[in-house]
Amino acid sequence: MPISSMTGFSRVDGVFADGSRFTWELRSVNGRGLDLRLKLPPGLESLDAALRDRAGQQFFRGNIGAGLTVKREDRRPRLVPDPEALEQALRLVLDLSARIPGASPPTAASILALPGVLQAEVQEADPVEEAARRDVVLLAFDEALAELLAARRSEGTKLEQILRTLLDEIGTLTERAASEAARQPELVRARMEATLNGLLGDQRRIPEDRLAAEVALLAGRADVREEIDRLRAHVSAALTLLDEAKPIGRRLEFLAQEFGREANTLGAKSSSLELTHLSLELKGAVERLREQSANVE
Repeated sequence: MPISSMTGFSRVDGVFADGSRFTWELRSVNGRGLDLRLKLPPGLESLDAALRDRAGQQFFRGNIGAGLTVKREDRRPRLVPDPEALEQALRLVLDLSARIPGASPPTAASILALPGVLQAEVQEADPVEEAARRDVVLLAFDEALAELLAARRSEGTKLEQILRTLLDEIGTLTERAASEAARQPELVRARMEATLNGLLGDQRRIPEDRLAAEVALLAGRADVREEIDRLRAHVSAALTLLDEAKPIGRRLEFLAQEFGREANTLGAKSSSLELTHLSLELKGAVERLREQSANVE
């Protein structure tokens, strides 16, 4: 399984049996864990648990926003008379007409125009139709999840190339640092002798064995072989992670932190300008690795 990024987008349009349309839009960004934020229209809130279960089967990390919009057909509601209100209105109108001499008889239109006589027909929800709508929504959500997964893996493919390039760079810098570190004892001795000569000149009376012991002590403090070995081991471990068929983001972020510690120690122990420059380059490459690792699922 290729590595997956945590960023992606998908959109799926659908149509219900009554002709109304709906759209799923999913957006994913980086996150420490899996956080699904759902926005559902009224009447479909009961799908929350099923939708979360489906997302959890596909993804392990990332903040995912999932919004469902429904566009119903613009159909005017059917008006029907309220029997009780109509009967009451008729009695009142006829009673008033009988009391007023010469009054014109009421028309049907005037009676129907009275408040409360006509009402919008309330259609009872059909359980079978509602269940069918929910099934259609769930199937479309599965399709949207599949498209989001494909988008995140496509980004992951590009991300993997960036990570491998950075690991190659870190590996190259590590080997250059190893070559430079091999010169540390020689540089320490040369620096000490130059310092002593500057202070004592021809009057120097330090035994050679004492000088060698001091050089050994300083060279030991500047020894970076362990840091070099750990950097090599971290590069190997990171490349192994990239070949694994499961989410690696958290472990890769942890390795990036370990890279940073070794690069910092390398710079602190440096006894040469060249090794200091190499440690700074390592820090830069490691920081870029850390930033990219934060995108990996």
